[in-house]
Amino acid sequence: MRAIIAKRVDSGTPDTSEIRELAEAAGYTVVGEITQSRRADAALQLGEGKAEALAEEVVATDATTVIFDNRLGPYQTYNLGQLLPDGVEVIDRFTLILEIFGQRAQTRKAQLQVELAELRYELPRAEAKTSLAKREEHPGFMGLGEYDESREQDIKNQISRIRDELEQIEQTEEQRRERRRDSGFDLVALAGYTNAGKSTLLRQLADDLAVEENVGLHPDLDPTAESQDKLFTTLGTTTRRADIEPRDVLVTDTVGFISDLPHWLVESFKSTLDSVYRADLVLLVVDVSEDVDEIHEKLVTCHDTLYERNEAPIVTVLNKIDKVDAEDLEEKRAALSALAPNPVMVSAKSGTNIDVLLERIDAELPEWQEERLLLPMTDETMSVVSWIHDNANVDDVTYGDEDVIVEFEARPAVISQARSRATELRTAAAESA
Repeated sequence: MRAIIAKRVDSGTPDTSEIRELAEAAGYTVVGEITQSRRADAALQLGEGKAEALAEEVVATDATTVIFDNRLGPYQTYNLGQLLPDGVEVIDRFTLILEIFGQRAQTRKAQLQVELAELRYELPRAEAKTSLAKREEHPGFMGLGEYDESREQDIKNQISRIRDELEQIEQTEEQRRERRRDSGFDLVALAGYTNAGKSTLLRQLADDLAVEENVGLHPDLDPTAESQDKLFTTLGTTTRRADIEPRDVLVTDTVGFISDLPHWLVESFKSTLDSVYRADLVLLVVDVSEDVDEIHEKLVTCHDTLYERNEAPIVTVLNKIDKVDAEDLEEKRAALSALAPNPVMVSAKSGTNIDVLLERIDAELPEWQEERLLLPMTDETMSVVSWIHDNANVDDVTYGDEDVIVEFEARPAVISQARSRATELRTAAAESA
């Protein structure tokens, strides 16, 4: 698929680097671009002369698609299509993002989120068609096509159905997260913008063998996490186990943020961020090789999103230090100190300072507590001792004729469960005495 990139800005020089990356991520070959600095034209987005130049560029490059880095209204899309050769498609930034999401969606949850985003995108257009067509004598006003009032209601019904199904999926996932906590797992989430290096960092933190051993226990664990220089490689979530003695830690890589997303699109994918909101610790991964003003802007956006519902501590990870010199790195760290106090500086690609990050994760996660339990010797006692071994760090077990003393350290939730089991054993022993 051959594509022309088009972008208009009110002033300054248009930057097409990100829209090019998005186009390439969707599988397009970019064969040209048209940019303009001026106020938006209501009919064509671009000025009339520039729109005609766009049409000429399409013919010259034999392009099949024109991709705007601007949001196009239905009339602008139609009018631009009238200027271009038959069969040439006109899409905007958000249609392109939805296309990428659709390609990446492999799980039921991701597919539902893509469908929800598409419906949210279509709804105002359906409402516009209905409203305008009603006011005109001819229902096909401005070439928008025949309108059908039932289509608008149908979209709203589908949105409601998808929301209900997503809520059910989220309830199931929350139950799974709680089971993990009850089993002694600490939950760490990776957050940040696309291409910050989250998937590469996950591979550095994760213990592949441990994931393989726990696939049966946690069916959503994925032993592979792609690491590619490509936007939206991670659409859903990938969870792997990291070995941080004596803890059992599950690290989840989530969908990346991307700049300039409309509210309706962010809302459609908010359930993906629940793995961040429910984590015990969030690692906010930043590409430190980017311009410091861009990093600052992204950090502000991430904080606005994460602090909305997140209660866990957030540690900023300045990644890709292999791409900057020491002086530049120090200047950026100082400039970002208000938003990123005491960051961890790593290179996920080379593994530099990963050991420092692991120590920081251990320090930031909830502290373990020491416990000493006296268990009566019953038929079920060894099962409880075995469970404590599986979910805690056991220091000592002393076996007597009538009781067992277990000394261990664990998460508060595990200690609470162990106490409950000990109480059950004592109650059962007293009843049988």
